Amino acid sequence: MSFVRRIAYLGYYLRRMQWATLWRFMGHVNTRHGIGHVRQALAVVRDSLRYNIAPLEWYQFGFFGMDSAAKSLWAGTGTMYEFQLLSNPRPSRGVLSDKRHFYLAYREFFRHPLWSIDEFRQDPGLADRVLAQQDRLVFKDATGNCGASVRIHHSSELQAEHLAEWMQQHGFDMVEAFVEQHSLLSALSPSGVNTVRVFTLVDRAGQYRVLGCRLRISVNSPVDNMAAGNLAAPIDEATGIVNGPGVYSDITKAPESLHPITRTPIVGFQVPFWPETLDMVRRASLLHPQNRSIGWDIVITPEGPGLIEGNHDWCKLVWQLPVQRGLKHLLAAS
Repeated sequence: MSFVRRIAYLGYYLRRMQWATLWRFMGHVNTRHGIGHVRQALAVVRDSLRYNIAPLEWYQFGFFGMDSAAKSLWAGTGTMYEFQLLSNPRPSRGVLSDKRHFYLAYREFFRHPLWSIDEFRQDPGLADRVLAQQDRLVFKDATGNCGASVRIHHSSELQAEHLAEWMQQHGFDMVEAFVEQHSLLSALSPSGVNTVRVFTLVDRAGQYRVLGCRLRISVNSPVDNMAAGNLAAPIDEATGIVNGPGVYSDITKAPESLHPITRTPIVGFQVPFWPETLDMVRRASLLHPQNRSIGWDIVITPEGPGLIEGNHDWCKLVWQLPVQRGLKHLLAAS
């Protein structure tokens, strides 16, 4: 990649920087590792240009304690952007970037219904039927990500005749039925639905493979996204057993072998319906193979697995941090 493009990436990273988090990480590394702020800043800029990573990833990947060989193994934002652009071209990724389109394309793999704001406007009686049939509803922005703009309401709190108007006022253009997760996952963490993330790739030769499996675990949060302060743990693909502690994207927090609230063991947790989950993801991956690499979000219900969404821009942190090593080599044969 040209040096000019790397400079452009660095400019993008700086424009999108979470500065408060950066200062906090810098202070932590200074205190724990004795690396001064100026030295850190120089290393962050150098490694961002050299390894195509965002500044915060320098801390999250642990570059402050690595040699150049170890650093080269990690896939950062720039690398993932280029890989995902090739794997999921813009003309075909729309089915993944809009949750309403995704639901229509992959409906056979869902265990819960979804409605758009337009459906409520077109069918005056739909809101009455939905509120009568569903105890809780999950309101979302159809193109949102990282758990942003998600709100859960009991149906008794809502008025059918004003539902579409209320959704528009609050920036929601779709709503889902609340999904009841399996009792084992609820015992692990009852604050939110804890989903499985499976990363898949259909390579250029048409061969399907799994790039990794993770369990996303809520920590006193209605969502389970790492970006919202929650945990992610590695799942052994062969068995469905969590084989490592849950980790945060916040470097000031230590990994957790037990859930910090419920004290339920994370390491050794058996994900229910594991063979069924892998089979469902394989079938979904091959349904629309024009999008070759997808991060699938799966809910495990008492009846079995169901899709929540598929991500064309799946997260490099959830993929790599739980296994505590860079996985860029898995993208090389794509």
